[in-house]
Amino acid sequence: MHDLVSRARTMAPSLRARAAEFDEARRLPDDLIAELRAAGLLRMFVPRSHGGHEIDLRTGMAVLEALATADPAVGWTVMIGSETPQLLAFLARDTFDKMYAAGPDVVVAGGFNPQGTATRTADGYLTDGRWAFASGSTHADWLFGNCVVLPAEPSTAAPELRSMLVPASQARIVDTWHVLGLRGTGSHDIEIRDIPVPDEHTFDLFAGVSCIPGPGYVAPLMHFVLHLGAVAVGIAQGALDATTSLASEGKQRLYAKARLADSPLFQTDLGRADVTVRAARALLESTADELWTRCASDPATVPAIGPRISATLAWVTEAASAAVDACYRAGGGQAARDSSPLQRRFRDMHTFSQHAAAAEGWLTGHGSAMLGTPTPLSY
Repeated sequence: MHDLVSRARTMAPSLRARAAEFDEARRLPDDLIAELRAAGLLRMFVPRSHGGHEIDLRTGMAVLEALATADPAVGWTVMIGSETPQLLAFLARDTFDKMYAAGPDVVVAGGFNPQGTATRTADGYLTDGRWAFASGSTHADWLFGNCVVLPAEPSTAAPELRSMLVPASQARIVDTWHVLGLRGTGSHDIEIRDIPVPDEHTFDLFAGVSCIPGPGYVAPLMHFVLHLGAVAVGIAQGALDATTSLASEGKQRLYAKARLADSPLFQTDLGRADVTVRAARALLESTADELWTRCASDPATVPAIGPRISATLAWVTEAASAAVDACYRAGGGQAARDSSPLQRRFRDMHTFSQHAAAAEGWLTGHGSAMLGTPTPLSY
């Protein structure tokens, strides 16, 4: 087992104990961020040449699953922060080097949806916009927003998209994160208003080419999709663990003639949920292995499996949600309480399932690609 996976698992008891604190604060506290940095979890994908661990995709997914099993908000937030070097790799190499000149624990947060505008200037862009769901924004060093570049003249061509990266001090965090689940992720809105951004701090999020060699920096967005899957499996595994503990402690539901652990119906549901989560994990792992191999040996073939990777996350999300729902139902009335880990997993999983990357439409895209007639995403 990699040291980083062991460190993540060692942190689990303290993370579970602080879950209510994370929910109430609607962000991860500064002392925990410092602990995650010290453990090396926020630099796990940073190149070794820049002070990071540069771990492989499967190991990174194991870290994220372990953290999400302990606390989903922590798993999610570390996922966002640790992906920083894969985003920054879309910059020019000298700019990337400058970003890491002071150390490897740089954290970027921002918005993928092009909810801002960028107007071309002599040496960059004037940026204006507001972006939702900027997870980890409260502790980020840099913030970015994807923008529509305004044409100099009216045009019928598809708009150019470009991401604008600014120091966190030049953006404003808007307190909007009042939500059902994943409350501790600090996924507030951010605003960048009339800020000049130099060319070297802009990048193409969806069609950019990495300036860093190695399989971990080929097709970062596909890696991100599988990272999300690992978090989903972790949320479901945490629900399974909580349900098993509840039953083992002698839980007996009102009007039931026997303990939960002695109910054949419960045993069937628990067994089905466990096998479902194992199947989701196995699919993620085999898909990650294939992506990693292609990234390392034949990057030109990576785009061909894009629809299947996106469909994999959609299915894994459905599977994880089904397992969490089964666990929540088994918990009875006590599972509805805020203090229940099952209630929290239920909220977190259903919040996760609303993410655009996990939408059912990605299954449609995969099916149409299989038939040789790829279609645009439809929700």
